[in-house]
Amino acid sequence: MGHIVNQEREYRLLQQRLDQNITGAPYSPVFIRILQLLFSPAEAAIARKIPLRPVAIAALARKTGLEPEDLREKLLIMAEKGLVFDFEYKGQCHVVLAPVVIGFFEFVYMRSRDNLDLRELAELFEEYMFRDDRFARDVFRETTQLGRTLVREEALDDYSEVLDWEKASHVITTAETVGISLCACRHKAGHLDKACAAPLRTCLTFGNSARILINKGMAEAATVGEAMQVLEQCKQAGLAQIADNVQHAVGFMCNCCGCCCGMFQAVRTFNIRTAIVTSNWAARIEGSRCTGCGLCVKACPVEAITVDSASGAERSRAVCEPELCLGCGVCYTACKLGCISMASRDRRVMVPETTFDRMVTMAIERGKLSNFLFDDPSRLSHRALGRIAAVIEKSAPVKALMAVKPIRSAFLTAIAAGANIKR
Repeated sequence: MGHIVNQEREYRLLQQRLDQNITGAPYSPVFIRILQLLFSPAEAAIARKIPLRPVAIAALARKTGLEPEDLREKLLIMAEKGLVFDFEYKGQCHVVLAPVVIGFFEFVYMRSRDNLDLRELAELFEEYMFRDDRFARDVFRETTQLGRTLVREEALDDYSEVLDWEKASHVITTAETVGISLCACRHKAGHLDKACAAPLRTCLTFGNSARILINKGMAEAATVGEAMQVLEQCKQAGLAQIADNVQHAVGFMCNCCGCCCGMFQAVRTFNIRTAIVTSNWAARIEGSRCTGCGLCVKACPVEAITVDSASGAERSRAVCEPELCLGCGVCYTACKLGCISMASRDRRVMVPETTFDRMVTMAIERGKLSNFLFDDPSRLSHRALGRIAAVIEKSAPVKALMAVKPIRSAFLTAIAAGANIKR
């Protein structure tokens, strides 16, 4: 009996560890069952001791009390299952615990596999993520998100306005390494007999992210040409392009449908309108030419377009709600009469420059900066502190102070007050 209790304790502690991540993992008996299916009790005991930032296996071995080679073998198995990331850095093997999203949920379903009950897991993930809004609100609260919308370049009146990092074509053609995987969301929906007819092999990863996934068999290495073919196929299938919410070193590009995508479900099911960062454009519908056919309504992944058939009107026509519009341009492709173009928003959307900047900004917004800073303080370099300082200096004063308050840091208080700190 005591052995069983200890096992349950390990999974509860692992859940608490995962909940410290920026995107969170709120407690639920359903989530504990997911962890039990994915992690053995011994793996859960190791995983809960892995810091939120990458750690060398030698340092983790001291923390767990295991021999480095024994630990490395166990971590390799966990990495093959997609539960941790492992990679070489400066001649040493490092590891970091994968969050729920973007993390082990995607890695489970980015490939076909026969060593897990994917249907049972799909049912559990569906219940955990969408039966109530706790998980979705943990992931998507505040304004800085994991994913941002890419506009269809061909839909723009003035192509010169679009920046390189806003172009799907530029993200693909400048990537050193490209990987193609199954869409995790549609793959999961398929195990629930709810998948749509959209293509399945549509998830693109780039650079270091692609190399890690290719090495673990979760992605197939692809050429730029093959990735561009996938992009064109996805556009024709009415899928929206959602990319890593950074300007530099974009790690992924999803091709999403409104019915299966978890981000779109957060918008449609729970009305979390900020779950996906919009592009700098919004759909503009030329009413004098629109016949109200409804093709754009059906195409819009977030239901931002409706057909106005109010009494007294000469005829029905499509109307777009700009505040809800993602600016993806899917409706532009769907319209057969050429009534839709993409117009610049009055206010430009701010996109973090790097993954580090995005993580710090999300931590500030979600009140988790103390987790990010002091998860393993001995490993936080002066360079990292300087970069965190730069993000805090750029954030709104109230949010910066909110980030400072929980940790009572004179250093961060000085930054928030506008002091000059040499970096």
